[in-house]
Amino acid sequence: MTSKYARFLYQICKPTGEDGKLVTACKAHAELCRTAAGEGMVLLKNSNGVLPLKQGEKIALFGNSTIDYVKCGGGSGIVHSPYIRTVLDGFKIKEQEGKVSIFKPLSEYYANELKKVGREFMPHQDYALVDEIDIPDDLFRAAADFAETAVITVGRLSEEGTDHTVTKGDFLLSEKEEALIDRLCRSFKKVVVVLDMGIMIDSSWFVEREEISAVLLAWLAGMEGGLAIADILCGDVNPSGKLVDTLAKSFDDYPTTAGFNESEDYVDYTEDIYVGYRYFETIPEAYNRVNYPFGYGLSYTDFSFEGIHCADDGKFVTACVTVTNTGSVAGKEVVQVYCGAPQGLLGKPAKVLAAFKKTDLLKPGEAQTLALRIPISSLASYDDLGKIQKAAYVLEKGEYRFYIGSSVRDVIEARYRLVLEDNVITEQLETRCAPIALKKRMLSDGSFEELPLGENKTYNPQNPASTAKAPEEEFMFDKVGETVTLDEFIAQLTDEELVELQEGHDSTGIGDTGSIGGIKRLGVPYVTVSDGPAGLRTSRECGILPTAWPCETLIGCTWNTDIAERIGKAGALEVIENNLGVWLAPGMNIHRSPFCGRNFEYYSEDPLISGKMAAAEVKGIQSQGVAPSIKHFACNNKETNRSYSDSRVSERALREIYLKGFEICVKEAKPWLIMTSYNQINGEHTTAKYELLTGILRNEWGYEGATVSDWDTKAPHVKELLAGNDIKMPKGEKDSLRAALESGEICRADLENSAKRILELILNLAQV
Repeated sequence: MTSKYARFLYQICKPTGEDGKLVTACKAHAELCRTAAGEGMVLLKNSNGVLPLKQGEKIALFGNSTIDYVKCGGGSGIVHSPYIRTVLDGFKIKEQEGKVSIFKPLSEYYANELKKVGREFMPHQDYALVDEIDIPDDLFRAAADFAETAVITVGRLSEEGTDHTVTKGDFLLSEKEEALIDRLCRSFKKVVVVLDMGIMIDSSWFVEREEISAVLLAWLAGMEGGLAIADILCGDVNPSGKLVDTLAKSFDDYPTTAGFNESEDYVDYTEDIYVGYRYFETIPEAYNRVNYPFGYGLSYTDFSFEGIHCADDGKFVTACVTVTNTGSVAGKEVVQVYCGAPQGLLGKPAKVLAAFKKTDLLKPGEAQTLALRIPISSLASYDDLGKIQKAAYVLEKGEYRFYIGSSVRDVIEARYRLVLEDNVITEQLETRCAPIALKKRMLSDGSFEELPLGENKTYNPQNPASTAKAPEEEFMFDKVGETVTLDEFIAQLTDEELVELQEGHDSTGIGDTGSIGGIKRLGVPYVTVSDGPAGLRTSRECGILPTAWPCETLIGCTWNTDIAERIGKAGALEVIENNLGVWLAPGMNIHRSPFCGRNFEYYSEDPLISGKMAAAEVKGIQSQGVAPSIKHFACNNKETNRSYSDSRVSERALREIYLKGFEICVKEAKPWLIMTSYNQINGEHTTAKYELLTGILRNEWGYEGATVSDWDTKAPHVKELLAGNDIKMPKGEKDSLRAALESGEICRADLENSAKRILELILNLAQV
């Protein structure tokens, strides 16, 4: 075995930092975690300039989550980090710097009471929160006498396998939270709310209440989150995060709410392409049902947008704008470009995000001119019913308008118009993954149209027999690419070895998720994989405690692809250093509903944000010779009964919303691995859906990498193999594969094609 595979075989720990130092949870990674957290938190409210806090301001810290801080989500999102900077920790540091003065008896009371109920601080937090503890009257009065500003942190846990509900203590405030906030509003001149959570709960209680002065949406910000919160509230960091989701006035205002819990067996995507802001900006009666629009986020400074100019060269529209910091402190702004397409025969959202870019840190009075390029073909709509041309992306004739600004509603319309005299077919495809049970879908005026229903197609692809011949002498895997081709190497594998490559194996080293590959006879290593989107989930007992990064939603709210790429590179170094090969990240499903318990693992309600952020992170990961695994492909938008629930969706919505982010990432970053999802799409499990995995992913998008199932998927392994799912985790069904090979249901070439993609993945790990 040569050195390029030694880390998988022998588990030699090789430091990847400069001067032979370890990088796992190192100071530089902690600083990046803090920087990213500060750039992705969203300031939702700041009445009368209450924030930033004044130098030396006296504050009282309320809320269990001030100390019982939630750094990450549950399930694959858990990261056992070496420490957590809680909100209290962050303000203690600021107090040492003379920025604030904390009412200590209150913080000490919280710490002691939380210990009594089993909530003693641990850096491995993966348990349920408890409701707010009661504050004695005398202590409360003393806090109010000491400080005029109360900072309350409201926390929520989210986890894999569980959805959120419209109940108190979940999407709504608990009764104790309501009582505490009422008490604060009566007793303190200024009340600042910090939201420590992976979802956005009901926002009506702070939007409508004047006594609540400021609100910071801090998300799940990783192990440096508490310090990043203090950075923003004290003004050391100017918030520049922008919402990647629309915050409606109530849960009933989301178009997905009514049918979200209609059945555990299926979900009807009747809102079709009108997801998130596409719904609220388009449907007339929905426009006024928004508390905070998509793209919204406050700053401690002001910006002007001037010199707006658009032009096209026939293939791209280029939008230029000069952003000037007109305020008194340095800050960053996000330029967002939206397109309003003609309604035509297909119907369109009023605005769709077409491009975005974040400025540099601009000093007061400083300006920056940005140019954003938009492929004209990206403005096309998919015609799934043949209203113009069936199974084609179409640019309908008419005027395409462009809007540039800092949110979907705070925009300036450009004078430029892209005018098409005739319909243009940008891409002719074929019908794939069409609905078989979805009876209707929403149109742009809020009405519904009936959908024709088809049947699932049955595919029995017959791969041609392999033409490669085994070399005369046996070659080891490390000779592939040197003295033997990969095809020749595969030709010498036995049928049993090919079968074993199709399934996962036990973990080696510090990993706790499993491994792939592994043919001892010929030196194919077992490559260990590790969760998850917020950092490596190592076994707690192993003593290796990695960096806990901010959740994907917070990263999305940075609107900064450079941040995503830097986290990808840094996280990949920790993967290498700990002898792992595959990092099961990033997650990139669409936030279809605020109730999905796994939204924290995903970026946004918008596919462009999701695709661009994921592509950046994938580039960062793969640049270090580590395989990412973008997930979950596709329509994993509900956790309840996720292994069987059928996502019933039109082909247009599937392509334009739920697959579009994956398509962007595949074409721009060329990921080496994609993880399929648990759920069904239109009556068939994604792992066994040939139209999805072969028809769209490989034949249309040109994907050349491997695919892996999520853990314990329910489709038969034989069907998964034939559909194009290469690896079944954590174990496969070898007996069924052997029987299918013997009966002729599958042939050796089916196994060889899959094996080639798996082995190419492992080869990639040694090339960087």
